[in-house]
Amino acid sequence: MPFTLPSRTPSGPRRRSLLAGAAGAGTVLLAGCSDSDSASGTTSGSSSAAARARARAARDSEQLARRYEAVLAAHPALGTRLSPLLAEVVRHAEAFGGGKRAKPSADPSADASASASPTPSASASASPSPEAPATEKEARGELAAAERALADRRMKALADVPGELARLLASVAAAGAGHAFLLTEDKK
Repeated sequence: MPFTLPSRTPSGPRRRSLLAGAAGAGTVLLAGCSDSDSASGTTSGSSSAAARARARAARDSEQLARRYEAVLAAHPALGTRLSPLLAEVVRHAEAFGGGKRAKPSADPSADASASASPTPSASASASPSPEAPATEKEARGELAAAERALADRRMKALADVPGELARLLASVAAAGAGHAFLLTEDKK
């Protein structure tokens, strides 16, 4: 009985055709995911929930900005460290559709004096102005805790909001976690 070698030609589809098919299917799936959201990032059934989530996120960022301003007013020496973080928090509030606040300047003393007089959006709010802790380290710790808590709340809200808003919440939550790290990191 003679021994026969198996054929080198596979009987099924080739690797290249499988990879091309998988890439095409992945593109279709990705296109389907991104097209399912309307231009505003919401569907008609979830637009009111998305609007509420967006308004809450804006309000939370505005409250956090007021905390930063209170700390800057109490501890002007932290201006160079906190001013960039405050500027980002203000941009976050604006990204969520919050009130347009005066942008903090690069000069810490100008920020401290500007935060002593309330901005129009801060005076229109019913929230009282937050108190700053007595020491700079406690103030940074309190701001870091507030940033972490807000980032955690935003991450939990991701499942309840549509795509574009979820991406914005996730991005701002990640920035907040980064702020918390920067606030607790001691200068070397």
